[in-house]
Amino acid sequence: MNGMLLGRLALVTGAGSGIGRAVCQVFAREGARVAVSDVSENAAMETLKSLQESEKHDVFVADVSSSPSVTQMIEQIKEKFSSVPSIAGTFLVNQVVSKAMLENKIDVGSIINISSIVGKVGNIGQCNYAASKAGVIGLTKASAKELARYGIRVNAVLPGFIATPMTDAVPDKVMKQIVPLIPMERMGQPEEVAETCLFLASRQSSYITGATIEVTGGFFM
Repeated sequence: MNGMLLGRLALVTGAGSGIGRAVCQVFAREGARVAVSDVSENAAMETLKSLQESEKHDVFVADVSSSPSVTQMIEQIKEKFSSVPSIAGTFLVNQVVSKAMLENKIDVGSIINISSIVGKVGNIGQCNYAASKAGVIGLTKASAKELARYGIRVNAVLPGFIATPMTDAVPDKVMKQIVPLIPMERMGQPEEVAETCLFLASRQSSYITGATIEVTGGFFM
C-alpha cells in the first residue's frame, strides 16, 4: 500500500464526527495507523468502522479538557502501538504529545491544531468561542517556536463555514445570509479541511511551522 502517511501513527481528537472524522478517513486512506479519540465511545466507534482497514486502527476514549484523561490516553496509545502519535489538538494534548514525542525521539513529528477563522476575525455573539480559537493560534505559534529545534512542526488550520453537525444547528435563514458572503458561494466540506491537514502532516510541508492556513472559500479575505 502506498500513501503520504505510510508508516506514520496519527492521533486525531474530536474524531467522532465532522472534521475529526474526515481527518481520520483521509489519514487512514493515506496509510497512517489512526488512534481515533473522542469523549463519546459510540461516536468514535462509528468513525472507526468507516476507516479503510479498520482493524489496524483503534479507539481511545478521552476528555481532552482533563490532564489525567489525556495522559492516560497517551499511555494507552503507546501500549497499543508501541509508539507515539504525530497529530494532536489543543493545549493539554499538545503538551502531553510533544513530551511523548521528545521522550521517544520522534524527529519528524507534526502537530495540527484546528482553530477557526473566527479566531482571527471575531464574530458577533461568539466572544467566548472566538477567544478560545484565537488562543489556539497563539498556542500554535508559541509551540512551533519551542519545538522546532526538535524537528516537531506545529501548525493550525482555520476552517470557515464547514458542513458539520455544528453548522447543521444554524438556522436556514442565517445560513442564507452567510453563504452569499463566501466568494466561492458554498459551504466547505469536512474532507476539504482534512486534505489540508494531510498536507501539514506529510513531508510535503516539511518546511512549514507556526503557520495558519485558512480553509474558508475566501470568507473574510
